[in-house]
Amino acid sequence: MKITTGGFKYRNLTTPKGYDVRPTSEKVREAIFSMIGVTIGGANVLDLFAGTGSLGLEALSRGADKCTFNDNSAKSLQALNENIENCKAEELSTVFRGDFKRTLDRMTEPFDIIFLDPPYKAGFYDDAFVLISQNNLLKEDGLLIVEHNKRDGFDDEKSGFIKIKEKRYGTIGVSVFKIS
Repeated sequence: MKITTGGFKYRNLTTPKGYDVRPTSEKVREAIFSMIGVTIGGANVLDLFAGTGSLGLEALSRGADKCTFNDNSAKSLQALNENIENCKAEELSTVFRGDFKRTLDRMTEPFDIIFLDPPYKAGFYDDAFVLISQNNLLKEDGLLIVEHNKRDGFDDEKSGFIKIKEKRYGTIGVSVFKIS
């Protein structure tokens, strides 16, 4: 797996062995960044269920100013830190280890873009939407990008957010929300 575009283009990304981590494929990442367009330049990004960091690193590669990564898995964090080092993105990256709820509660500034790609069947979506809304973690014109199983669609309005786009790529669904 590689970064597809930008300053880190063609850099390989380490992926842990096994089925615990489901990195966003190059095809889906390309589609996500096509959906959100030029809003990435200068952005402050949160990759909440970072895994290997492919979404956050792709954002940095395309011109985001900084990215905060969070994951709860030691294997994922090891791969994430290797990938950040490989991309020479240490100065642009902050990494947290822990439960996403604690991470969202300790964030103090809003983000331009939040990537939300939890384990599909874990049931984390509702809590994440509520905490992001309650803690005012998305800027007024920010985007909440949600990757999910295509069968698990989202209502057009959810916890103070409104869905502005939804696409499907094979078994993957991607929904984009803004503050309503």
